Amino acid sequence: MTLLSLFATSFGVAFSGAMVPGPMLTVTIDESLNQGYKAGPLIVLGHALVELFLLIGLVWGLNKIIVIPWVQAVIAGIGGLFLLYMAYGILKGAGKAEIDLAASGKGKPGKNIVAKGILVSISNPYFILWWATLGLAYVTIALGKGVVGLGVFFFGHILADFFWYFLVAYLIGESKRFLSTKIYRILLFACGIFLAFLAVQFLYSGFSYVL
Repeated sequence: MTLLSLFATSFGVAFSGAMVPGPMLTVTIDESLNQGYKAGPLIVLGHALVELFLLIGLVWGLNKIIVIPWVQAVIAGIGGLFLLYMAYGILKGAGKAEIDLAASGKGKPGKNIVAKGILVSISNPYFILWWATLGLAYVTIALGKGVVGLGVFFFGHILADFFWYFLVAYLIGESKRFLSTKIYRILLFACGIFLAFLAVQFLYSGFSYVL
């Protein structure tokens, strides 16, 4: 596989994965409604830091640890509880939320949004399992081209995430000015319900690993 094809396939696989609804997309929508377009890149920055850690870990054999059933159960259990906590926070404030265009992009410090990107990534057992399987396969192929190949693979992967989540955040942030308070609250409520649904799924999968 050439470096160009490695980049292209890495971008394509990551982009298709990013488009699948999940915790990160839901949190991006929620943060974009409050913070505007900057939420997307900042969440992906936190996500990228986790992926960089996993990439380095896989090179050093981390995959042998994260495929152990009890480790997956712990990850899924903690992740489910964290998402449940996030869902509670969103649902609690959804009924009283007001659209404040003047405050858009001025709320939470960037580091808080980056931290949320980190937390929502490590709380997703399917994300970690992806890296332990398909991600590991790509790392193996990329290492055939040395450090450069590994860098090209990672750049293509992260670029896809940045592109998609920036697009989502921009569209959500810009559409905010056209939303009524009722629709705004419904969107927040939907985000909370979806996160709660994912939390239950993660908790169930955590139990299934040890049963």
